Amino acid sequence: MRLLVVEDEQRLAAAVKWGLESHGFTVDVVHTGPEALWAAEENEYAAIILDVMLPGLNGYRVCESLRRTGVTTPIMMLTAKDGEYDQAEGLDTGADDYLTKPFSYVVLVARIRALLRRSGSVRAALEVGDLVIDPAARTCRRGAAVIELTAREFAILECLVRRPDVVVTKREILDQVWDAHYEGDVNVVEVHVSALRRKIDQPFGRKTLETVRGMGYRLVGGAHA
Repeated sequence: MRLLVVEDEQRLAAAVKWGLESHGFTVDVVHTGPEALWAAEENEYAAIILDVMLPGLNGYRVCESLRRTGVTTPIMMLTAKDGEYDQAEGLDTGADDYLTKPFSYVVLVARIRALLRRSGSVRAALEVGDLVIDPAARTCRRGAAVIELTAREFAILECLVRRPDVVVTKREILDQVWDAHYEGDVNVVEVHVSALRRKIDQPFGRKTLETVRGMGYRLVGGAHA
């Protein structure tokens, strides 16, 4: 799942990005209010983690502007301002949750997952045939067999499971799984898809993860080798 982190303190932004990516999220980072507006309106995010004290336009006004223009992405305010009126203003301008600094990464991740569940972005389980993934717990199984995946492999699989029987292009996978600053070869997707296929298909005699030549990849249910 792709998140947007809006934080002007660059060391903290980098730490939050690293912490969230270690839990399997894809994270874009911007540092100013105007950049936040542009990113949130131009890209699709599962959630936005938004600081209040930002250069150019503060977080309250960013949130207010996004809601006014119809952006419904869940927003969590992440800030050192912990007064009850500060929290009330954040919620009144359209934020869905409010977490004060300093914070625990365990709590941050748990609150983000709760936010995603409430918004419907995360369901208890996603299934294609007997292949089941749990986005909240970051687990994957084929029938009763548990399959160990890397964070990148899980993110690619989740992208495909959410669109069963639909061809998903390499570019679409890059946009969802890699951050916005990735400028490398799109064929990196092939490497990860090949590794994923060796884990979810080959041991089980399946061919559910198909390559559609010249187009991308498709996940189908129940196909046997």
